[in-house]
Amino acid sequence: MGGAVVDEGPTGVKAPDGGWGWAVLFGCFVITGFSYAFPKAVSVFFKELMREFGIGYSDTAWISSILLAMLYGTGLGLALNFQPSLIMLNRYFNKRRPMANGLAAAGSPVFLCALSPLGQLLQDRYGWRGGFLILGGLLLNCCVCAALMRPLVAPQPGGAPGPQRPARRLLDLSVFRDRGFVIYAAAASIMVLGLFVPPVFVVSYAKDLGVPDTQAAFLLTILGFIDIFARPTAGFITGLKKVRPYSVYLFSFAMFFNGFTDLTGSTASDYGGLVVFCIFFGISYGMVGALQFEVLMAIVGTHKFSSAIGLVLLLEAVAVLVGPPSGGKLLDATHVYKYVFILAGTEVLTSSLVLLLGNFFCIRKGPEAPQPEEAASEAERLHKPPTEVRVDTREVEHFLKAEPEKNGEVVHTPETSV
Repeated sequence: MGGAVVDEGPTGVKAPDGGWGWAVLFGCFVITGFSYAFPKAVSVFFKELMREFGIGYSDTAWISSILLAMLYGTGLGLALNFQPSLIMLNRYFNKRRPMANGLAAAGSPVFLCALSPLGQLLQDRYGWRGGFLILGGLLLNCCVCAALMRPLVAPQPGGAPGPQRPARRLLDLSVFRDRGFVIYAAAASIMVLGLFVPPVFVVSYAKDLGVPDTQAAFLLTILGFIDIFARPTAGFITGLKKVRPYSVYLFSFAMFFNGFTDLTGSTASDYGGLVVFCIFFGISYGMVGALQFEVLMAIVGTHKFSSAIGLVLLLEAVAVLVGPPSGGKLLDATHVYKYVFILAGTEVLTSSLVLLLGNFFCIRKGPEAPQPEEAASEAERLHKPPTEVRVDTREVEHFLKAEPEKNGEVVHTPETSV
């Protein structure tokens, strides 16, 4: 989608919307790629794990669920990379934030395109144990990306860095007073129940249809390739001046589109049908990935974003622990993939309706808050010292000559003073 660390930065720092922010964006791109693609890419090992340990689909689904839950709710593992990088990205970008979020989110499909066939290749050559070991070594590249994260420092008029703002509480629970945040958190938690189910099971679905392992793993590459273009495009469209105020409704549409794709994908009965499903799922999944954090920041604002995303991902961690394993349980009981996709689609469709109807009926929009640049200009105007009043010397001389005495004292004119 957490970060629990509040990092509002020094007072008066304006988001550069560029500069070193592009390096931060690149680091966030790589970290997001590993964080989201790795839990999905390991699904290529599921068949081998089932054969070696004699387990069912619900048992192997716990692997992806635990990885995603660690990413979302614990603040450990991949979350140590992902959450701080996302907060830093939103500190460096304001006007270009939708585009920046879309580009960073594109790391997920780019790495999914690479890690999925690479995982299959590593399994064929080194087995699942060797494959996990090599993929784990690749994850160490996130340490290099972490070195790109620099805190913004407010300069003083003399050129020295300004004082840092005192640290605040770890989590600001006051965000629960915001009805928009509560509705968003509820909708996102329901969405996560079914959002990750199709990518986890689509490779196993193809293998059960008799598709060769390499072609089955290629389905995730197709999904990721479409996702690469969907995320930046959705971010660019959301950043348009006429579209950005309606980003919540666009996010609701993306969720509806994703759920509808799951329902139609349940009718696929051959490899071609799964390819078509992956194409449309990649579009809708990319839209969801590009909009989710932008919409959350639009709801709670910059100051509460760190706490809000931490609390949302904590709630989603519970849901993601339930989603894929419940789909696996259903598959073990029925041995029909159609029901798994229908369940996932129904959950995502429900989440879109919760967000749409909740935002439409329960949230009354107040006056629009000023943009940071406007607020800074207003603050400068209020704190600006009064303008010096300039008076003509001839007027002063005339005044002094006209009133030679005041309170019984002689006030010398310029002539007598000389």
